[in-house]
Amino acid sequence: MKELVPSIMSNLLNPDAIFSNNEMSLSDIEIYGFDYDYTLVFYSKHLHTLIFNAARDLLINEHRYPAEIRKYEYDPNFAIRGLHYDVQRAVLMKIDAFHYIQLGTVYRGLSVVPDEEVIEMYEGSHVPLEQMSDFYGKSSHGNTMKQFMDIFSLPEMTLLSCVNEYFLKNNIDYEPVHLYKDVKDSIRDVHTKGIMYRAIEADIEKYIRYPEQTRAVLAKLADHGKKMFLITNSPSSFVDKGMRYIVGKDWRDLFDVVIVQAEKPNFFNDKRRPFRKVNEKGVLLWDKIYKLQKGQIYKQGNLYEFLKLTGWRGSKVLYFGDHIYSDLADLTLKHGWRTGAIIPELRSELRIMNTEQYIQTMTWLQTLTGLLEQMQVHRDAESQLVLQEWKKERKEMREMTKGSFNTQFGSLFRTDQNPTYFLRRLSRFADIYMASLSCLLSYDVSHTFYPRRTPLQHELPAWSDRPPAARPPLLQEAQAK
Repeated sequence: MKELVPSIMSNLLNPDAIFSNNEMSLSDIEIYGFDYDYTLVFYSKHLHTLIFNAARDLLINEHRYPAEIRKYEYDPNFAIRGLHYDVQRAVLMKIDAFHYIQLGTVYRGLSVVPDEEVIEMYEGSHVPLEQMSDFYGKSSHGNTMKQFMDIFSLPEMTLLSCVNEYFLKNNIDYEPVHLYKDVKDSIRDVHTKGIMYRAIEADIEKYIRYPEQTRAVLAKLADHGKKMFLITNSPSSFVDKGMRYIVGKDWRDLFDVVIVQAEKPNFFNDKRRPFRKVNEKGVLLWDKIYKLQKGQIYKQGNLYEFLKLTGWRGSKVLYFGDHIYSDLADLTLKHGWRTGAIIPELRSELRIMNTEQYIQTMTWLQTLTGLLEQMQVHRDAESQLVLQEWKKERKEMREMTKGSFNTQFGSLFRTDQNPTYFLRRLSRFADIYMASLSCLLSYDVSHTFYPRRTPLQHELPAWSDRPPAARPPLLQEAQAK
């Protein structure tokens, strides 16, 4: 095993690379579209603390929750994106691509639920399709699960868990469905009542990070004659102040179309809502819209009218967003746009995967799994004893690997052996994915992204090998440049 580690260490993946689920050439892309939050703009760690504290105070002041919950503070290391929440049972968990719960990642409040209790609760570890969240990850139409896909949902999951913990520790009887709704409404109100927007506008340097990277990406695309547009759910004045900070007062000159308060994903499906123009003072005008003009800001509308007015259809359009459902799913399934997912967690996970300790652990874990598969035919007592020891060691190493990413829930992309439900949706709805838009700076505007051919279970691993020119982007190669 030790002989393998140096060769793996010489082929580390570049955390600033772009990864491909579907072959796509940027030479075919004429029009680039963007979401705003966590796509064009990145926020500091202070924002989630702000959202958590504001929503917690709304629970106390407006929903009459006990003032004692104010003692709970936001823990940025508790939850990860993509988790499912059972609204009826008030438990948070990670589910894989086959709807199986990863045991050891089920939390009621801030405490892990024992595996035996989980198996009894769900009559196994599989969640039936009818109990899973709906297409957009919501708990509706009889679905008991809610999937948290938005980066903004991290403080929501943590607040849910903290309030659950308070009720459990103090033996207070409560209705989990009411708690879920109240927390959801409080988080929503932090946005809709302008609490978050006002705080960011008042101290923009504290909350917005890496503005120079976004500025460089937009300048590069503009220099190559690419059309650009922005579709966001955020309000006009908030976007304007943020973009002035990132790009400058003439930021709208870069974009052919700007749409705010779009109400995605409804924007992609509701054909009835017309566009409204927003003037310089933020006032909504009543004019009928016959053309989407450069330099103007529009509110609401719908994609069907957008396509009619712009003619921007099909695979010449590439749209970037951080929410796999609200930003990307409808575009790729119904309209044939190419899609790019912004996954900030990717960079930190790749850095962990590039460490020697992680590589050693994974190399031995794979070796152990191979030994278990090959040696299970030996049924004598001594061999079975060795196999049991190997299984125990394998379980311990899996737990160690999980803890490398997040102590409670592990990696965003994998359970013990399977892709997560999050990764399954990411693979389906995003042609390419990356940690941030700045990754585009490393690629020519005519670059073609080729997905790696990974072997199917019935294929030989050698079939997936590729010549050096077709390897994934490696860290050493990026550093050499």
